[in-house]
Amino acid sequence: MSEPTNSASPAPPAFEAPGLGRSPSNGGAPTGSGAQPQFREGAGTGTGPQGPDLSTRAAAMDAADDLGKLRDRFTLPDGVVYLDGNSLGALPTGVADTTADVVRRQWGELLIRSWDESNWWTAPERIGNKLAPLIGAAPDQVVVGDSTSVNLFKALVGAARLAPPGRTRMLVDANTFPTDGYIAESAARMTGLKIVPVDPPHAAEAMGQDTAVVLLNHVDYRTGRLHNLPALTAAARATGAITVWDLCHSAGALPVNLDANSVDLAVGCTYKYLNGGPGSPAYLYIAARHQAAFDSPLPGWNGHADPFAMTSGYTPAPNAVRGRVGTPDILSMLALESALDAWDGVSIEAVRAKSLALTDFFLDCVSAYVPEGAVEPVTPADHAHRGSQVSLRTENARAVMDELISRGVIGDFRAPDVLRFGFTPLYVGFADVERAARTLGHIFG
Repeated sequence: MSEPTNSASPAPPAFEAPGLGRSPSNGGAPTGSGAQPQFREGAGTGTGPQGPDLSTRAAAMDAADDLGKLRDRFTLPDGVVYLDGNSLGALPTGVADTTADVVRRQWGELLIRSWDESNWWTAPERIGNKLAPLIGAAPDQVVVGDSTSVNLFKALVGAARLAPPGRTRMLVDANTFPTDGYIAESAARMTGLKIVPVDPPHAAEAMGQDTAVVLLNHVDYRTGRLHNLPALTAAARATGAITVWDLCHSAGALPVNLDANSVDLAVGCTYKYLNGGPGSPAYLYIAARHQAAFDSPLPGWNGHADPFAMTSGYTPAPNAVRGRVGTPDILSMLALESALDAWDGVSIEAVRAKSLALTDFFLDCVSAYVPEGAVEPVTPADHAHRGSQVSLRTENARAVMDELISRGVIGDFRAPDVLRFGFTPLYVGFADVERAARTLGHIFG
């Protein structure tokens, strides 16, 4: 068993331009009025007292950024600052041509032959192996296909069946994305377990000998808070519980190290920081030590050891292939495979370092540009607890975000009062960050 590596305590960022700090951003409460905000006119391109200094710092950090050249691997509209990669990643440059080839040649000309000649049949495990290094997994443990919700259902029921007999509880992140909660409730009914909501920082205290399964999010989707995967996994392992981690908001943004941390099962989407495209297939990680015993609640023919034997009894395939169910969505699958080429030669540790530098700088810029009390940061300032997202609480969040988007800065919001900004280091630069915060300041100014 490998010694756990603490993915919640990465190396400091390499971007140390003069004056770069982590000053807290507007610690005051959000504005108390429920009235619609009065937005200032203009495109948000002027500079206040801090403007020249911050723009100079941004230029210096962009000049020192070894990852900056990766922006050319993506298609981005001119004049737009895109800070919503935590919802949908940008388009990698090769995907359009790949998709056209799949449609016109592989499907249009080769027809059914492409299942063999174009290797369609093996795409779920092949692409799983291509994705695996980004989440710290050895080959043959990741299978791509279905949605995150479907894979989570497989993982939770499979986890309950792996857990020691007689256990009664499933611990679930109390702040989880709603669909995870819905799926967990269904899986608990099916397996006879009781759902117990837990706050992730205190989840270890709730774990005991009656705990069968622990479902947690690596990063909170609303706040951007990073939870301590190594410590929480170790705590669950000490009680014999099976861990299931949702990596939707961490994979592609920071090191996950599933194998090194002895995670049991994990799921995630590929359309956020992995840039697989809208509705791109999700993935399921099954640790090698559990594969022989993993009992999927959806035993489809694609997961059979000999699918074309067409036998009446189900014999699961070896390794993570047993996580497959039905015929994969080849168009989305092969678009994802092409999208992952954007990661060629990229270190996830370097991505994490830049992510922290970007979010630090954004908080500095917000503190300088946005009037005190207009926003309240809800993302932790501590690097050990911050993902690649910054969330700001403010009244009328939707109206504020709509105004930002109209001025060329795209983020998103979560009801009722949270502005979310996602920082994808492969294509976001420091000048983007400075412009986004300056534009936000003009809206409140």
